[in-house]
Amino acid sequence: MGLLKEHDFGTPPQPGPASVTVEIDGVPVAVPEGTSVMRAAAQTGTDIPKLCATDSLEAFGSCRLCLVEIDGKKGTPASCTTPVAEGMKVRTQTPKLEKLRQGVMELYISDHPLDCLTCAANGDCELQDMSGVVGLRQVRYGYEGENHLDAPKDTSNPYFDFDASKCIVCSRCVRACGEVQGTFALTIEGRGFDSKVSPSANDLFMDSECVSCGACVQACPTATLQEKSVVELGMPTRSVLTTCAYCGVGCSFKAELRGDELVRMVPYKDGGANEGHSCVKGRFAFGYATHPDRQLNPMIRERITDEWREVDWETAISHVAEKFRDIQARHGVGSIGGITSSRCTNEEVYVVQKLVRAAFGNNNVDTCARVCHSPTGYGLKQTFGTSAGTQDFRSVAEADVIVVIGANPTDGHPVFASRMKRRLREGAQLIVVDPRRIDLVRSPHVEASQHLQLAPGTNVAIVNALSHVVVTEGLVDRSFVTDRCEEFDEWAEFIAREENSPEATESITGVPAEQVRSAARLYASAGNGAIYYGLGVTEHSQGSTMVMGMANLAMATGNIGREGVGVNPLRGQNNVQGSCDMGSFPHELSGYRHVSDEAVREVFEKLWERPIIPEPGLRIPNMFDAAVDGSFLGLFVQGEDIAQSDPNTQHVNAALSAMELVVVQDLFLNETAKFAHVFLPGTSFLEKDGTFTNAERRINRVRPVMTPKTGKDEWRVACEIAQAMGYDMSYEHPREIMAEIAAVTPTFAGVSFDKLDKLGSVQWPCNDNAPEGTPTMHVDGFVRGKGRFVRTPFVATRERSTRKFPLILTTGRILSQYNVGAQTRRTANVAWHPEDVLEIHPHDAEERGISSGDEVTLTSRVGTTTLRAEIADRMPVGVVYTTFHHPVTGANVVTTENSDWATNCPEYKVTAVQVGLRHPVERHEAARDEEPALAD
Repeated sequence: MGLLKEHDFGTPPQPGPASVTVEIDGVPVAVPEGTSVMRAAAQTGTDIPKLCATDSLEAFGSCRLCLVEIDGKKGTPASCTTPVAEGMKVRTQTPKLEKLRQGVMELYISDHPLDCLTCAANGDCELQDMSGVVGLRQVRYGYEGENHLDAPKDTSNPYFDFDASKCIVCSRCVRACGEVQGTFALTIEGRGFDSKVSPSANDLFMDSECVSCGACVQACPTATLQEKSVVELGMPTRSVLTTCAYCGVGCSFKAELRGDELVRMVPYKDGGANEGHSCVKGRFAFGYATHPDRQLNPMIRERITDEWREVDWETAISHVAEKFRDIQARHGVGSIGGITSSRCTNEEVYVVQKLVRAAFGNNNVDTCARVCHSPTGYGLKQTFGTSAGTQDFRSVAEADVIVVIGANPTDGHPVFASRMKRRLREGAQLIVVDPRRIDLVRSPHVEASQHLQLAPGTNVAIVNALSHVVVTEGLVDRSFVTDRCEEFDEWAEFIAREENSPEATESITGVPAEQVRSAARLYASAGNGAIYYGLGVTEHSQGSTMVMGMANLAMATGNIGREGVGVNPLRGQNNVQGSCDMGSFPHELSGYRHVSDEAVREVFEKLWERPIIPEPGLRIPNMFDAAVDGSFLGLFVQGEDIAQSDPNTQHVNAALSAMELVVVQDLFLNETAKFAHVFLPGTSFLEKDGTFTNAERRINRVRPVMTPKTGKDEWRVACEIAQAMGYDMSYEHPREIMAEIAAVTPTFAGVSFDKLDKLGSVQWPCNDNAPEGTPTMHVDGFVRGKGRFVRTPFVATRERSTRKFPLILTTGRILSQYNVGAQTRRTANVAWHPEDVLEIHPHDAEERGISSGDEVTLTSRVGTTTLRAEIADRMPVGVVYTTFHHPVTGANVVTTENSDWATNCPEYKVTAVQVGLRHPVERHEAARDEEPALAD
């Protein structure tokens, strides 16, 4: 159980040694230079009264409540804005200060509703607290004069209210929106008595630029900004520290409860990944965990056309085991397999891959990383020796030039994006490489130095051109390359060829040669150059090649092995990194060690007491192909909706339909469950006990906020299936599973629940050499010894625009929704994104007679879907864009089976399509079948 309120020191900490000694009320304390008097006092245990100050924001000095007296200094300065000085003597409690503070507080209270007993913030209101602290007993001023008590309440946001009558204009919300979030959606409008907080141009919150991250609600010292859940359920009384289960940022949260009812999720100030910040999903979109659509009981049916029949757990598990054994008896040991989930804990993933290898007796296990970041694993392992990003998120604060390639952090990884924007506002420069003009190209107080708006599918050509400039213009970090790398000369000869020059690649990429040269010089000449990338890099036919190309560029410029640099994948789902770490690929055991390695197999075989096949098993695409061919007939799917998320939906559906046994374990009856014969209910992150590993390799504890609504932990389900199939696999607690992971996985050797509970989190590798983890990789040498340069020839995708399909479709995500939308569509987030839309350039729309709001057909060589058009110039002419959060749209109906040459990661980002107005008759016929958006 955690604290409801962390200690607030009033102002942020300052870096450096504790070199300045001051005396606070007679108590000496040493603090770093630049520390505020307020923070120094807090470190002695003296909390000076405050309203506008909080340690997540820079000092502001507006409330005049934190006054102190300093020997030798006139007046009563504000302690939040006064830095310490050597030998300073401060008094925080004197009769003069008491009188001044009471007078200030009187003025606040005279224009504030006195409804404390019925206010939702009663017991969690700093104005209320400070009134008591300063000893205010009476208010001499009544409400006869002007006041703000009739100010309107804004209830437009689905998650929080804004009650202007309770606002004390402390500016904390405004500053949080700017300093922490970086959206600058709030401002103080008017002057003096007429000052008030205003979203955007005096809009309602819902109509403003507010992204509902919750930073303003978190910062508000009164009930002015208050969660609707608190108003409805009451103030929480206890908290549990856990980890968000949305994107790969891996934010730490306090789940705050009243009794056993979850009231709100509050970002944890000491969270390693988020440091007290959040986004709309993690902060507010947790209602899906208790949504009535959740299936809480196991169900079985003989055929997918039959109705579901609820059964008890024992019946369901014995049925699954019997059917799997029967399929193997008739079709061979390799005729069944499993898919692990990147939304499940490391412990749950580990036992599922163990189920496949030890109980099924094969290596037919894969994970959703196959369709997102498998090229990251391959490319970084070839060049650096390990399949993970190089830095922690804090590292971006030291970057001088930031390159964002094929990622949209403000939508996909918003808490990290806020960190990045903070650094950009401080002066770092930004290069965006993306076919689409994402928000980072230009948004409040942030503008990219370069936007290389390349044609989809030409990533490798652009990275080769950037490297060409580095090599041919003498921008290589020769000492780094000589000391730390190998095979440079062969690569340099290749990359210096004219075919890789910006001039030669301009006709391929569409990016002017001089712009490429300028960007390359900017990155190469930076003190610290950092690369961050996403699915716009990996989900291509040359995804692995591009990852190696970025690694080449970073090594050539010496941008590896220290803070502020690196090559960093922004992982999509909460535990993509962890699911890969745990041995979810058919060719690798945990820790990315190949199944062909006899010494590695021996470790597992000794512990598991089962032989492990030395040949890789089937990847997900191979499973589908084998199912259609009739040789793969049984599949266990843990928490993945492959029928919606995987490419070429028709082919996926055909494969699932051909199987004799599809077992789905999930929260909801998703698209894949339409093809299932057994449905096993899963647990939400609020019910899980274990760990997640985020994009920076940070292993975070996930603690149960409530008992499993299904009556069974997910890891137990996998264990009991194994038991029923004749393999003894049992644990008493997830900590035992982590202990086994640590025993067989060198990078996790020092990880335990006890250590995580003590330190908060660690980043692997965590072992004897790094007992508290490794924030920055490859500091003294690469994991593989020396960094390896790899030739990266550009090979054009087979997917080309044609007369029949003249446009190129690329896909992405949006802030309010997550992946296939199964969770977020069951929350009020649908208010921002009720449907997927097709963004189309004005030129392409005009050619087709399309206007914004029109229903259009989107057709590729493999399928057709329908969605609404939105005219936008974010993409170049000839490129259209959509998201994939709603099954009614089914964007993957049109994506093809083209994939990365090394890993089979699908080429989601390049699909040749045609767009046309939907015929009125088609609209009428389809209206009956369309699924409405889901909400509470």
